[in-house]
Amino acid sequence: MDTTYFGRTFGLMVFIDYTIKAVLHHRIIHYETNSLYKLGIEHIKSKGIDITSIACDGKRGLSASFKDTPMQMCQFHQLQIITRYLTRRPKNIASIALRQLALNIKDYDKTTFIQDLDSWYLTHQDYLNDRSTNTDTGKTWYTHKHLRSAYSSLRVNSDWLFTYRELDDLNIPKTTNSLEGLFSALKRQLSSHNGLNKQRKLKFINNFLMTNSAR
Repeated sequence: MDTTYFGRTFGLMVFIDYTIKAVLHHRIIHYETNSLYKLGIEHIKSKGIDITSIACDGKRGLSASFKDTPMQMCQFHQLQIITRYLTRRPKNIASIALRQLALNIKDYDKTTFIQDLDSWYLTHQDYLNDRSTNTDTGKTWYTHKHLRSAYSSLRVNSDWLFTYRELDDLNIPKTTNSLEGLFSALKRQLSSHNGLNKQRKLKFINNFLMTNSAR
């Protein structure tokens, strides 16, 4: 499950069955919220569909909404988070090493990844915990805030970045790339119909998703 946006106008939340690549449910939204994802899952279950696992983008607090369902955070989204904090070409040694760790995440299992993340922390903890001081007020703050945020993200999300390996019998995808492909195809087709008002865009989107829905 994931959400894509069409400018500032509206968003599209979609749930697909990964095994058959079919749309199970979709809804037009203004804001992506955990409660809307929960409503979507409840709607799917109400149709008698058994949900064995969920792959998603790792939105904060989302895993707590589905404690009884195995969840996999999209590893591609995790890499995007790291890139947002560290850029594609970080300058300092600690950031370069942490980004490389994230780039190789697909090759890890949970235990080995956490071991290497711990090793990174022990090596760079002094730099990570470095503080700057305002000489006028005496106020201090962490100097490398973006690096700390990137590290924190990997630390917190490590609990559900490797579910697909821990429960490999469930055939859980490690990314939401199937949905990304669907979103890209939809937007390509929609771009060839420039000038549609919102109502016609929504109709186009609905028709497109219906052709890709589960029967």
